[in-house]
Amino acid sequence: MSLRIGIIKGDGIGPEIVTEAIKVLNKTGEIFDFSCDFKQLLLGGASIDVHGVPLTEETIAAAKQCEAVLMGSIGGDAKTSPWYQLEPSKRPEAGLLGIRKALNLFANLRPAILYEELKGACPLKEEITQGGFDLMIMRELTGGLYFGRRETKEIDGLLTAIDELTYNEDEIRRIAKRGFDIARKRRKKVTSVDKANVLDSSRLWRKIVEEVAEEYPDVTLEHMLVDNCAMQLVKDPKQFDVILTENMFGDILSDEASMVTGSIGMLASASLNETKFGLYEPSGGSAPDIAGKGIANPIATILSAAMMLRFSFDRDQEADAVERAVSQTLRDGYRTIDIMSEGKIQVGTKEMGDLICERIHK
Repeated sequence: MSLRIGIIKGDGIGPEIVTEAIKVLNKTGEIFDFSCDFKQLLLGGASIDVHGVPLTEETIAAAKQCEAVLMGSIGGDAKTSPWYQLEPSKRPEAGLLGIRKALNLFANLRPAILYEELKGACPLKEEITQGGFDLMIMRELTGGLYFGRRETKEIDGLLTAIDELTYNEDEIRRIAKRGFDIARKRRKKVTSVDKANVLDSSRLWRKIVEEVAEEYPDVTLEHMLVDNCAMQLVKDPKQFDVILTENMFGDILSDEASMVTGSIGMLASASLNETKFGLYEPSGGSAPDIAGKGIANPIATILSAAMMLRFSFDRDQEADAVERAVSQTLRDGYRTIDIMSEGKIQVGTKEMGDLICERIHK
């Protein structure tokens, strides 16, 4: 069986880290008897260099012919790159927003995992991190404040900015269903995060989430205000399984969660639509300062590929094998420079990919 996978290598360290994820996918296919049909696509700065725009209709059409897309990091140095002399709608990140909207990628999954082997990199106290933690942030990605009407105009002689936050019940219901579905594959707990004590959009969010929860009697639901959730993430992250929340809250909380794991270079992400299709990418940036040096950490991209196997192809056994291989490599003491600690063995991007491949087995 061949898996149709679009590949967006992206900018900066993107091509290096995606190459290692492709290597891991091919090795996993050898062991579990499947193959990958990779189609190269352009997005972001790489697309600007060739086409003059960060996203083309051709890339959108080609992505829609794939079953999933694996992507590297997008963007460059805002101070030195000519891409950032362009108007905002033509910069690399505009391509990312554009493809999310074109492919209706409404559900963003951001796992935050603290590996026991890396607990020393976590900024939290040891008594909090003992044993590690594993949580998933489920962020609504195509609605809310980021996609509402916005304008700045003069009102009564004063410059006034307006940003509109809108959600309808269908948008909330579909992300809630996806959150509860993911929780069923994990520890069967959903923490729905809102600001229902202030916002009408949050009160509707809470009402619809409670309706959806009735369809999942085996999953525990709790509500939490966003300010309390931000505090609880650093006080007791182990209490969380799936955090379900709207676009802006999810943007902020997922960055906080990534920080408490100790290294954003370890964090995968997925953006899903209403089918099995998903776009998978590392949570970190393009790190143009280290591009081409062979020292970037490919683990987040490799774990994104594991998420792709799990959520787009229902290959849980294969995903488990990749995740086990990553854990074993860390237990064996190998580190890229961003997660290096005393007494460990420092390796480069390619070497880390090779080491993980060696540890993939049934």
